[in-house]
Amino acid sequence: MSTSTVASNPGAVRKTHVWNFFLLGFPLFIAAGLFVLREIEVHRLASRAFQAYGTVPAFALTNQDGQSFGGADLAGKIWIADFVYSSCPGPCPMISSRMSEMQKPLEKTDVHLVSFSVDPEHDTPAVLRQYADQLKAQPGRWDFLTGPTSAVYDLIEHGFKLPVAGHAGVNGQPVHSARMVLVDRRGQVRGYYDVAEPDAITTLLADTSRLLKEQPR
Repeated sequence: MSTSTVASNPGAVRKTHVWNFFLLGFPLFIAAGLFVLREIEVHRLASRAFQAYGTVPAFALTNQDGQSFGGADLAGKIWIADFVYSSCPGPCPMISSRMSEMQKPLEKTDVHLVSFSVDPEHDTPAVLRQYADQLKAQPGRWDFLTGPTSAVYDLIEHGFKLPVAGHAGVNGQPVHSARMVLVDRRGQVRGYYDVAEPDAITTLLADTSRLLKEQPR
């Protein structure tokens, strides 16, 4: 269609504008719809019952800034833990990506994020600092922890009650859980969430929202 034809046909011009608006607005409409549906699902799940699975024992490790960080720094806070390592070729990128996604919906809360390295011999604070930067981890919101392997593994196995084994996988890689763990302000584990499940993060956010109401800061 030539420019002169369009100019002489106001109806065609209007149709073109409508079509352009549709093309530009449709993705935004879909994104908004998905956000609303997720919020509805979060509120629905927040009303379900969930229990306590024991208390996380005291611990002291080192974060990505080379600073001591442990249970004392999390006292009185709701926090979410995961278990990864920086060179992981398996589920860790997905786990860390899911954790990163939660920074936005939790930004107006005091919920803390904690990633425990299951390869602490390799994951020095400097390595974890680079890993945190790649994930755009918010300072003061998300800590990446390393320390003596025996201390880290003991905490994971006996504190969080999750499996972990060094050099047990293909090519001698660590074997570990792909679950996230929700801990309340009293240090009690309140839920486990397999990040491979499609509704895991929605359920985790719902349970976190409920804890924030039940245990205000």
